[in-house]
Amino acid sequence: MTEQLFVILFYNFREIKNTEKFRKKHQEFCNNLDIKGRILVATEGINGSISGTKEEIQKYKKHLTSIEGFKETIFKEEPALNHPFRRMQVKIKKNLINMGVEVDLTKKGKYLEPNELMKWYETEKPGEDFVVIDTRNDYEYKVGRFKDSIHLNLKTFRQFPEKIKELSHLKDKKIITYCTGGIRCEKASSFMREQGFNDVYQLKDGILTYGKDHPDTFWEGKCFVFDKRMFSEMNSDKKPITTCQTCNTQSDLNRNCRNQNCNELFISCIDCQEKLNGCCSTECFEELKEQFKEKSIRNQGRRQKPTMAQTN
Repeated sequence: MTEQLFVILFYNFREIKNTEKFRKKHQEFCNNLDIKGRILVATEGINGSISGTKEEIQKYKKHLTSIEGFKETIFKEEPALNHPFRRMQVKIKKNLINMGVEVDLTKKGKYLEPNELMKWYETEKPGEDFVVIDTRNDYEYKVGRFKDSIHLNLKTFRQFPEKIKELSHLKDKKIITYCTGGIRCEKASSFMREQGFNDVYQLKDGILTYGKDHPDTFWEGKCFVFDKRMFSEMNSDKKPITTCQTCNTQSDLNRNCRNQNCNELFISCIDCQEKLNGCCSTECFEELKEQFKEKSIRNQGRRQKPTMAQTN
């Protein structure tokens, strides 16, 4: 019988002075443990997601929290049928999450526990008594979100500083920011406080912890995750709130457009994926067919060998 696997997500904003030394030692430890995943290391801290058996995950947690400054790291854990990662990578990045501007993380918003957010929904009016802001990208928001939450049409997190200006009229409102695991809303809430938003909170430990503790409450749909699983179930009915981009039937199948000039992440049902050969639109499908023709012509040219007459 195959041993149960688990996936954990975590981050910790703690200064790492020698990132290359930290990366090398961390990679060696992970390789010896035989876990899989992706961990980012920057001078501002660590951000990662790994998968392994219960024993392997516990050994990793013990190792990371034994490092000075990382004792208080919080882990979000979920069961998995298979490894959602192909290998183990520990990489150095300039920023754990790139907002495009420098942010003073000592000004981060107040932590709001998941049960507190649920109580606010039950006793107050969202949009009037408090405002919920989704700090994730647009394709994540489409798949699932908190009831009555606001999204800023973000294609990347780097757009947040400019886009948040659209909500400057809410500077005196009680605001809750949220994201998948907590790292983006920690930076977002810090930036908002720098810009004069007076009463800013961030959902502690993110969407995944809320869904684990309070399923079937105020979360709508599923939660997008950045590994092979694509989604994490949040409610018992497991129903998607998304529809196929082409035919509008209910679906939660995400894929990148097969036309490499597009490569847009989109939602499509199985039938439309087959009909359009994995493309997001008829226009991309037609362009893909032209690409295939050009590739076929190039390949034919390579396969043709010169005749004796041609070589004389």
